Amino acid sequence: MTPQGPGSKGAESSGGSSGAPAVTSLWDRRLRTLTAGLVTIVTLVAFEALAVVTVLPAVAADLHGVGLYGWATSAFFLGTIIGIVLAGTGTDRSGPARPFAVGLGFFGAGLLLATVSPSMPVLVVARGLQGLGGGSIPAIAYATIGRVYPAALRPRVFAVLSTAWVVPGLGGPALSGLIAAQVGWRWVFGGLLPLTAAAGLVALRALRAVPAAAGAGGDGGLGGAPVVAAVRVTVGAGLLLAGLSSRSPLGVPLVVAGIGCGLGPLRRLLPPGTLTLRRGVPAAVACRGLLTWAFFGADTFVPLSITAVRHSSTTTAGLAVSSATLCWTAGSWTQARLSGRARERDLIGAGLALVALGTGGFATVLLPGIPLPVPVACWGLAGLGIGMSYSTVVTLVLAETPEQRHGAASTAVALTDNLGTAFGAGISGVAVAASEAANGTPDAGLAAAFGLTVLVGLVGALVAVRRLPDRRGARPLPARVS
Repeated sequence: MTPQGPGSKGAESSGGSSGAPAVTSLWDRRLRTLTAGLVTIVTLVAFEALAVVTVLPAVAADLHGVGLYGWATSAFFLGTIIGIVLAGTGTDRSGPARPFAVGLGFFGAGLLLATVSPSMPVLVVARGLQGLGGGSIPAIAYATIGRVYPAALRPRVFAVLSTAWVVPGLGGPALSGLIAAQVGWRWVFGGLLPLTAAAGLVALRALRAVPAAAGAGGDGGLGGAPVVAAVRVTVGAGLLLAGLSSRSPLGVPLVVAGIGCGLGPLRRLLPPGTLTLRRGVPAAVACRGLLTWAFFGADTFVPLSITAVRHSSTTTAGLAVSSATLCWTAGSWTQARLSGRARERDLIGAGLALVALGTGGFATVLLPGIPLPVPVACWGLAGLGIGMSYSTVVTLVLAETPEQRHGAASTAVALTDNLGTAFGAGISGVAVAASEAANGTPDAGLAAAFGLTVLVGLVGALVAVRRLPDRRGARPLPARVS
């Protein structure tokens, strides 16, 4: 691979300043190693995400920690905030290989701790360590795609990476549910360790060929002390979630402390105007957070709804997760096919609307008279929606951002992505825990969680069509070349 060729400004239009032929395929000799490496590491991410969400009800039951159910997801995504900033600044400064290797080490350490966790609080800490390492992956992937792949290939590379979820989506949830039922959930975390080592080495080999961004600042353009700011955002978000989940007077000062600790640093890490939904890139970055809140605030509790409310097996819950995963891939390929013809803001808005519609339909799982295949099919519709909009946000942000700031832009997108997931899962978890404590069942809390995520999805759809740039993406290259 010749990283500086396809990633240069000249390559965007003419195939590179050296007169080399234009890069027209993801499997061109200059890109094939990197494409294979990115696919490999995304496959690892897919196996981990789908396995954990499937076995989490069994983990919570075994460790007597239903009250911390939402925290098992929120801790992961709070940990990613620090990992994202470290990886984004490191990628701009020295290239992606070094921050990726460090992140992989933290990810493996988290898996090991989860395997031997004696209690739910320790499991939550393990998930935070996994997040610290896992946060490096999206920031590095987005910055690398923006730097190396021509604009016309970006929608397709995102679709290919989405396809990397197919095999894990088909077999991962069912397999992890079976393993948890037969030999225990600890084998799910432990079994991911050798996969992490193998996938990490493949991706690391490809990333070593990608250089640092030309002209990047020492901090990736984020300003100030980004790692300290990320720690403050993480602590602030944790305090806020702890305050919301507290059923004592202590909750109010925790919420106030969380906002005071994290709001200022968050403003510095995001494009100016993100929190006020300013038109353009700031609104696009905000939309990514609203999208992940809407989807993962419900997705985290899909298995729990099926096992605790419908009293079905973890294997059945895994099938619901697989349905959404496959539909996500279909949605990603839909956005790739429509690139250059449909406005990006329309794709993002339609995707958010589908997430809201699908979540509302899945909420019928709480009604015993509704056959289980109905909510499962509706959850597939939500998967289609996030597939249409998830990578389209990244494509839009990269297109509207100078190349030397792709690391900072990728950090911002990944930051709102993970904050949206953390708050979605965390606040939904507050409702579920309160319901469990008051009524002995999570039903009322699940209804509140699904209702809130539907509302967030609809707000995101409105922001997309009213605040995002009115542009079409680069026209895709003919399908036969990639």
